[in-house]
Amino acid sequence: MVKFVAINGSLRPNSYSALAVQVAITRIEALGEEVEFLDLRTMNLPLCHGGKEYDEYPDVEKLRQTVKAADGLILATPEYHGSVSGVMKNALDLMSFEELSGKVTGLISVLGGQPNSNALNHLRLIMRWVHAWVIPEQIAIGQAWQIFNEEGKLMDKKLSERFDKFAMSLVENTRKLQ
Repeated sequence: MVKFVAINGSLRPNSYSALAVQVAITRIEALGEEVEFLDLRTMNLPLCHGGKEYDEYPDVEKLRQTVKAADGLILATPEYHGSVSGVMKNALDLMSFEELSGKVTGLISVLGGQPNSNALNHLRLIMRWVHAWVIPEQIAIGQAWQIFNEEGKLMDKKLSERFDKFAMSLVENTRKLQ
């Protein structure tokens, strides 16, 4: 069994990124794998100042240790001004090669407008820089307000199939690189 950590890079109370993460978690768990969800809305993380010590913020150590213990990652971010959310970037900046290097990573972006790959491309660059392995399957959800119903369930059949392929690729590639 491989272990994954899913990180929601949105602070919005009714976050579509969090809903997308939950879809990915469900698909990966259906394949028999373990996923721990780190919801940045519930964590007390400081702005990264470039140092290593954040003793007054125990959630920094929780973030680092949880990611370090995982085999793979799922990163979901809203796209703000053509890039990743500041919250996601900050969480990644609070970690180093020690936690992120070698992690097989799946990427998800969520937009209110038309889907594009800007946030995904930026996440791909960030993760490559820290020597992570990003799977080729990625998910960009445009017009997210139309994709999920009031109960938070995914309504788009093609997108649902993409989540299945995303989960399968993430699991298979993580197993291969273990």
